[in-house]
Amino acid sequence: MQVIRSFMLVLLAAFAFSAVAQVQQARGKASVTYQGRSANADDKARALQAAQLKAVEFYYAEAGESESENFDTVRDKILSNPDRYILESTVLGEEDNPDKKQFTTAVRIALNVANLRNLMKSNSAVAKAGAGEKSPLAFVFVSRQVASVKSFDDRVFKRVDESVKVGAAGSTSQTGAEGESLRGGQIKTNASTASRADVSVNRTRTLETGGSTVKRSSEATYRLIPSANLNQVFSSTFTRAGFSVKDAAFIEPLTNGQFKVANVEADYQTGNDLKSTTLQAIASGMRAAHVPYVALGTLDVGAADQDPATGLVRVSVTVNAKIFDVTQTIPDTKASVGPVQYAGVGPSEDEARGNALKLAAGNAARELTSQVTAQRVQ
Repeated sequence: MQVIRSFMLVLLAAFAFSAVAQVQQARGKASVTYQGRSANADDKARALQAAQLKAVEFYYAEAGESESENFDTVRDKILSNPDRYILESTVLGEEDNPDKKQFTTAVRIALNVANLRNLMKSNSAVAKAGAGEKSPLAFVFVSRQVASVKSFDDRVFKRVDESVKVGAAGSTSQTGAEGESLRGGQIKTNASTASRADVSVNRTRTLETGGSTVKRSSEATYRLIPSANLNQVFSSTFTRAGFSVKDAAFIEPLTNGQFKVANVEADYQTGNDLKSTTLQAIASGMRAAHVPYVALGTLDVGAADQDPATGLVRVSVTVNAKIFDVTQTIPDTKASVGPVQYAGVGPSEDEARGNALKLAAGNAARELTSQVTAQRVQ
């Protein structure tokens, strides 16, 4: 029974992973006005269609600014063939207000996200370009996980300033008397003395302390995770968006020795940013190879934990990515994503990490292409 339960959980996780990517639920509400005493069938149909369109618009509003802008360009096509993009529609409520001559409908719909994405891509400038006009694009995405973290003890500096002041005053006095007397051939002498001394001492001690504490941030180094499968995800997404995708390894020999994939990976192994010299080498190297666009980014894998919903292993991935136009003297950022976190589940840490990386890569690539589509990049 335990084996069957685990198998079912894996199937459920896989189905949910696929379903979330291709089908989305959305709600919408719309009102229409009418002329008669009450709403007729045509009025109700208009309200239903308007509510469905509102639901689609709500979905794109949640997806982000670039997605929402792209929706405006295909609104009429969705209206002309709603069954292609709306898998099912459920009426949640209807209200007829004769006083205002207004009929309101609220619906919940299931969107065919795959067809919507294909519609967006087919209307992009880069997709409409001819085969010889498509913009070449290269990409380097690095998957990594923290290998070690070096932390530093606090550096403490203390200083003590001390001053001592001593004052002394004293006085001494002495008095005395001496005499002689002669009787019968004898001499008798007498003498007496008296002395007095007064001394006083005053001491003042002042103590002042101060100092500083210096804290130093931890330094992390990363180990790279082989990402051949992720390269396929990015490559297929960019290709479907209409770009002429070029493998960075094939471009490297054509850059006159300026662009090196190993340098990009080395920078990402020791930090979150590429060095200035590496960025300049990428730009000049891509120009030499006649590649106008380059996508760069990282996918950082977090520690594994247990998913509370399924009991499976859960791994999160944080993605940061950008697309640069290197044809300018100072490259322009055409699109950027992140930091955004995605999570994947699976029966083992390896499978959960793989699912999370695929989810992060797919969503990052779609968001990047959506932004360049909105800018009419060709």
